[in-house]
Amino acid sequence: MIVVAGSIAFDFIMNFPGRFADQIMPDKIHILNLSLLTDKLRKNYGGTAANTAYNLALLGEKPAILATAGKDFSAYKKFLNKAKVNTQYIKIYKNDYTSNYFALVDQSDNQIGGFYIGAMTKASHLSLKKIKPKPRFMILGPTVPQTIIQLAQECQKLNIPYLFDPGVQIPELSASQILTGLRQTEILIGNDYEIAMLKKKTSLNQSALLKQVKILVTTLAEKGSVIKTQNKTITIKAAQPKNTCDPVGAGDAFRAGFVSGYLKNFDLKACGQMGSVSAAYTVEKYGTTTHRFTKKQFCDRYKLNFKTNLII
Repeated sequence: MIVVAGSIAFDFIMNFPGRFADQIMPDKIHILNLSLLTDKLRKNYGGTAANTAYNLALLGEKPAILATAGKDFSAYKKFLNKAKVNTQYIKIYKNDYTSNYFALVDQSDNQIGGFYIGAMTKASHLSLKKIKPKPRFMILGPTVPQTIIQLAQECQKLNIPYLFDPGVQIPELSASQILTGLRQTEILIGNDYEIAMLKKKTSLNQSALLKQVKILVTTLAEKGSVIKTQNKTITIKAAQPKNTCDPVGAGDAFRAGFVSGYLKNFDLKACGQMGSVSAAYTVEKYGTTTHRFTKKQFCDRYKLNFKTNLII
């Protein structure tokens, strides 16, 4: 079983048909006052844990979510169960609402967002100790900052391999906390901005970081991704989507594809390419859990993009 920790949220996504960089005056950033006209708005089921688990289930894995939700979670829970995601470790707090994420997204997948924390304030009560049997692998996504580190430490004590993805919580974590999370990390993943911020905060250069983690994956949106170990660098091109309807959730889908390949003992290039294909499906649909594919469709798309056969 793969356990995915992180957020569960209702996403309110607004899409801006342009680039933030074309609207912001760098010399006036200290008095930023920006209002953008958006052409789409939709409420979706989202959250990093749920998005990743949903894609893992499409790939035939058996994911379970470790997270918190509120009194408005009932319909979302039914949706996840129907998608074959294990929800038994989601703790429901009947006096709180499920988290809400309000995001403004441009055409290059840059995001400006606000997150209402809701039931996620109780995430510190979560633990791996009651999960039986012991998870095969853990994905630690963004949640309450101290919970990310708490769960990383539990993985370390229980010898559970894990992917560390502090993501948007990096600014809230101290250097000491991040270094604790990196200890025994199997896979560190983030976009180029997040990885640069993590390096700056911990004062770790590339070489030092790769002594802390086994695998470093940096995602680059439509430019693909780069996978690094101490001995090699692998560049992964982005799989071509049929359209770019909505880039939100592409990173979570990439993580699911990468981990699915990794746990099948595929080489890192194939893992990265699986992540790339999974991400392509997500950007073609508005919303983070609205796309679907069969394993055969996934393998066909993989072959179309990378000219090699894949069997999953």
